[in-house]
Amino acid sequence: MLLDLRVKNLALIEKAEVNFSEGLNILTGETGAGKSIIIGSVNMALGGKAARDVIRQGADSAYVELVFAVDEPEKRKALQQLDVELPEDGLLVISRRITPSRSVSKVNDETVTAGRLREITGRLIDIHGQHEHQSLLYKSKHLEILDSYARSRTEPLREQISRAYHAYRQAKEKLEGMNLDGEARLREADFLRYEIQEIDQARLREGEEEELTAGYRRLQHAQKIMEHLACAYQAVDGEQIGRALREVSQAAEYDGELKGIRDQLADAESILGDALHDINSYMDSFALDEESFRQTGERLDLIHNLQAKYGNSVAVILEKLEEKRNRLDQLEHFEEARERLERELGECENRLEKLCGQLSEIRKEEAAVLTGRIRQALEELNFIDVKFEMEFTRLPHYTAGGYDEAEFLISTNPGLPLRPLGTVASGGELSRIMLAIKSVLADTDDIPTLIFDEIDAGISGRTAQMVSEKLNYIAGKRQVICITHLPQIAAMADRHFEIAKAAEGGMTTTRIRQLDSEQMVEELARLLGGAEITQAVRENAREMKELARKKKG
Repeated sequence: MLLDLRVKNLALIEKAEVNFSEGLNILTGETGAGKSIIIGSVNMALGGKAARDVIRQGADSAYVELVFAVDEPEKRKALQQLDVELPEDGLLVISRRITPSRSVSKVNDETVTAGRLREITGRLIDIHGQHEHQSLLYKSKHLEILDSYARSRTEPLREQISRAYHAYRQAKEKLEGMNLDGEARLREADFLRYEIQEIDQARLREGEEEELTAGYRRLQHAQKIMEHLACAYQAVDGEQIGRALREVSQAAEYDGELKGIRDQLADAESILGDALHDINSYMDSFALDEESFRQTGERLDLIHNLQAKYGNSVAVILEKLEEKRNRLDQLEHFEEARERLERELGECENRLEKLCGQLSEIRKEEAAVLTGRIRQALEELNFIDVKFEMEFTRLPHYTAGGYDEAEFLISTNPGLPLRPLGTVASGGELSRIMLAIKSVLADTDDIPTLIFDEIDAGISGRTAQMVSEKLNYIAGKRQVICITHLPQIAAMADRHFEIAKAAEGGMTTTRIRQLDSEQMVEELARLLGGAEITQAVRENAREMKELARKKKG
């Protein structure tokens, strides 16, 4: 679950730290106090977009940090499979620093890309705001919800289908590549024979280019090599070392300590003698063969021309040669090859069809259970006499996720027919439907932290009370963080935070504080009473908090 949120120099926030708990964490505040900044900061830490102007005026950078506690063995194992190493205490620290020129995200001090960050945090936290409610308008989201609910049954089949679909696509592409008329096949076969002959006649071997290049360079600079060696021979040749050896040897007869120097000079004379011999031998054997020089250049030109046409190395050219031989064999035995590919495609399609059919049957079975549970949850959220079903149609083609297309259908009033969810539900209804879905998925998915923003859009009264009870139900199974303006929802808080805006030092600053019991009542009174908070409103707030406590119990 999410333990801590730390924010520094982000928009109106100079410095803030929020310590979340298990259960239902509520955030409230006046309109414009900065509630959206809190959710925005979490989104940024999770890899969301960050505009340059999010950095607080006068600051060099903005910083957001999330601290998660990962206690479940299965969750730890899943993160380890993503190469995330957790310390013994199970704490996972995700941070992001934003500057005018760049931003850097880290997981436990290891810098990560935005894609990898989303992959990791997708196992830990799920944020639901207005955008997520609106996603219910798209049919693709409906099938995703069903597969998430029935993951234990659908995921193994979906993995098999993904592999089968990949094999099917490959076989289909190969067969489509055979769709050539007779004249086109002859033209391609003739061109392939020419290319194969051209490469074969070159008799290429790996490492040859490097050897030829070294030899060509030696022959190209032959005159310079001989000049330098002649100078070296003259510098080494002479009597200086021999004379020094004789003189030191005579001196060593009178002083034994000079024997070391004598031996060094003897070694030097021997080494220089060997070097002179080798230089002389090289110069005697070196001969500039103009014909060899020409042949080496021509051979290098041939290799470079083939590399320009077929690949940047001899190894790549030889691989292409094998591919061209296989393709030529296909064309020369066209009918047999096409029949073989047709059989292969048929086998792939039969396997894919069978797997997709199995997945479709499971989905339909699970959809009946899922929609029944969602319908019950909707009734608990004040949808009276609601009908909720899922309609399946078959796509005209296969996909890596099967051949199903599914859509939720709903009727919110007696006597009205079932219609697609996206054409019926209002914004407020969408938020409640998403909440109903999340309450059902709370029993099956493994995301430990849920954040709800604008879940109370367009609701009030009895419906708001029902939404609060549903949030409380979800919070009994996982951590919930909710931004709200409704007292019915705020009253259910296990931990309540107030977000307030104030002017300090000529600048506007957003502050966050955790409320104690009395402060919770006062904040509820503000939500209930508006501009004027009377004692009666406070008593109403106190009663609302007590009723919520009993309900939670």
